Formats: sequence, structure tokens, C-alpha cells
Amino acid sequence: MASYEQLISKRIGQAIFNYKMIVENDKIIVAVSGGKDSVTLLYDLLRRQKSFPIHYDIAAVHIKTDFCRCCEKSDLENLFKDWGVDYHIIDVPVLKRVQEGKKMNCYWCSTQRRIELFKMAQKLGFNKIALGHHMDDIIETFFMNICYKGELATMLPVFTYKKFPYTIIRPLALVYEKFIIKFAEQMNFKNIVCKCPYGRNSKRLQVRKAIDLLAAGEKSTRLMIYKSMNNVNLAYLNPDKDPADKADPHQDEGA
Repeated sequence: MASYEQLISKRIGQAIFNYKMIVENDKIIVAVSGGKDSVTLLYDLLRRQKSFPIHYDIAAVHIKTDFCRCCEKSDLENLFKDWGVDYHIIDVPVLKRVQEGKKMNCYWCSTQRRIELFKMAQKLGFNKIALGHHMDDIIETFFMNICYKGELATMLPVFTYKKFPYTIIRPLALVYEKFIIKFAEQMNFKNIVCKCPYGRNSKRLQVRKAIDLLAAGEKSTRLMIYKSMNNVNLAYLNPDKDPADKADPHQDEGA
């Protein structure tokens, strides 16, 4: 059986090829939180760079927030130095930027970190930002948008902004999280920074548990969900903007 490193590398290669993620002379920022996903992504892209037929440059960027004081950047810096990658560590006062009367939330934090990644990309002259979202993240986001926003949407493997000269790529899009967990164990990767204190009881965690129940005992469930996002049958989706306004008030009463 192939090693988890081989499985992950093969699927990253498929994602790069299928979605045309990387082209000649791309300059790619890899957003590295220090967790297993982003570290695995950086590991693969650095190794792939040595034999890949397409030339691309990489820089690792770690964003250190003001609500995670227990994080130590020394371990992450040592990792970057050991791997010989150009790196940048940015202090971002996410909490300090929250407006009065507003509460800290995942969307706000993500937006602030994305802004800083854009600034760094502009400073370095880079055109792409690689994020460590895997297939499970994409599926969870799909269900979160259905359940909490009432729309069919998710994180795309490749997304180019209209207002900014940057493209987001997610090379782990075809990789199951369970593969990354096993690989991190084999490589003795540890979460070198602390886990987000705001995500312990998040809506994403609730959705994750629901998906686990759906996929229990069935290996292909997650893959089928992912494939469904590329196989949309518009003929069987209601085109009305707000169908709830036209619903039959007696449709749920039974015969």
C-alpha cells in the first residue's frame, strides 16, 4: 500500500493538474498557521518544486494574531529554516480591529488575515496564495452555506479575485483530512502554534459532526458530496430567488 506521503502527493498533483493551479513562473505565498494541514502543504510544494516541470517560487507566511498569546514562533521559524524556505511572520491585531459593539468571529478573523496576505503578496510581487484547506473543509463549508446562509456555495479549489491581482489556490482540495492526520503522525509533525480558542464550539464543528454521522460506515460519502458540487442539475433546483414566499401554506400538513 502506498504511504500517506505518496497518497497526499498524488492527490495534490491531481488537483494542480485538474484545476490548472500552477503555471510557469508563478510566485506563491503559502499561508502557514503551523497546523498539520498548512505544514503538510508547504512540505509537499517544497519537495515538488525540485522535480516539477513547471518553475514556481515559494515563500511561507505565518500570521500571528493578538488573541493567541501562547503561540511561540521559534519552533515555526526553526522549521522554515530547516526546510530552507523564505519566510515572513506578521503580527496582526485582529482583536484590536474589532469595532466597538461587534463580536469576534471566524469570518472577521479570516478577512483580516486575508488582507494581510494580500499586502504581503503585493510587497513580494507574488501572484498566488496557497491555503491549506482540504476536501473535508470544502465539504463542511458547502453544508455551512446551505444551513446558515441559504445558498449553494463553497470554497473553490482555484479562485481569482476580480478586484485584486491575486489567485487563491487550494492544492489539498482532493485530500481527505484523515490522510493528513496519518501523515503528520508519521512525520512527527506537531501543531507548533496553539489552536484557535474561538473555534471550539463553532458552527463548523457542529456541521463536521453531522457529516461524520452521514458518512459513518460508508467510505465514498465524502467523495460523492464533493463530486456533487461539480455535477449540478439545474433542472431540479428551484430558480426562484425566494421560493419560501411562494410556498404552499398547507404543504406540510399531510393528506
